[in-house]
Amino acid sequence: MKQFMKKQLPLILALSGALVSFNVQAWGNDGHRAVGAIADQLLKGSNAQQHVQALLLPGESLEKIATWADCVKGTYCGPQSAEMTSYVAANPKHSEYHYTDVPFQLPSYHDHGVGTAEDDIVQTAKQCIAVLQGKADAATNPHNFTPRQALLILTHLAGDIAQPLHVGAGFVSSDGKFVVPTQAQLDAGEVFDARGGNNLLLDDVKLTATSDQLIPAAPVDETKPAGAPARAPQTTRPFHSYWDTTVVNYAFRRIGARTPEQFAKLVIAGNPTVVSAKGDLSTWPYQWADQSLAISKVAYADVTVGAATKQTSKSTGESYNVWALAMPDNYPVPSSAIARQQLTQGGYQLAAVLKAIWP
Repeated sequence: MKQFMKKQLPLILALSGALVSFNVQAWGNDGHRAVGAIADQLLKGSNAQQHVQALLLPGESLEKIATWADCVKGTYCGPQSAEMTSYVAANPKHSEYHYTDVPFQLPSYHDHGVGTAEDDIVQTAKQCIAVLQGKADAATNPHNFTPRQALLILTHLAGDIAQPLHVGAGFVSSDGKFVVPTQAQLDAGEVFDARGGNNLLLDDVKLTATSDQLIPAAPVDETKPAGAPARAPQTTRPFHSYWDTTVVNYAFRRIGARTPEQFAKLVIAGNPTVVSAKGDLSTWPYQWADQSLAISKVAYADVTVGAATKQTSKSTGESYNVWALAMPDNYPVPSSAIARQQLTQGGYQLAAVLKAIWP
């Protein structure tokens, strides 16, 4: 078994920290709520907390609104509110605001680089910050976000941008290797976009069996009825889904947290070292993306691409490639450590930017 991830994780984290440190969706519901819960606690008693509360409705918190930008994609959070339908109608590309697809091998995000877009996560987060600063105009706020919308979206994107596969993407060559593509190669079909890891499929049966040996069992939830049947494992799981939800579950289990609020309290009590952005606030989303891009190199380091097969989209009829992906048996351990770090990173960077907007 290769040992690259074990050896490189401390190095990547050290390089990230050297920047300046201070004390259907990325991360799934619990992960996003954990990011919001961390920020809620860090903002207590601050001027920023007062401004945040002025934009929230009674009973709302950053934890509770952290999934709003995903909930607008459908009805799985409940019926769409008038606020949601209005936002969706005015933002037909809203699902593209959540990610960018920079080849994970690259050192940094650059405007107009391969995999970036005018409506990607970096550009959208930058726009939200300008709106909350009161500096937005037609050029910096092309989607005409209101301050409340900017807070709702930024709260969510602070979590998304910390999920390494929402920034660092894998592109697969025709001979089954991860490569940095040119746009010409993509257009010619010589290199294939793995869609942020959605087209890279893990053996979920094996993953479940090995993780049960490596990760502590989840704390008992006494609010749920006993004897509820466990969900049968899927045959395969997209690599992106693994990083969105599975590692969040592992991170919660390893720290002994049952709820996002418990997770937030435990990580804050540990006085974590996180990466702090600096300089003009308009550059902070770029710095957040670069930190996550560095972590994506570790996420991809020990996985190997297998044979390609074809699948067909039920909704569009489009045919596309998927690849079997193999990971080391111990992968759940270092990847869940990364998840804990990055969830913490997301919460701290959300609190930091809100405090910088409203000092």
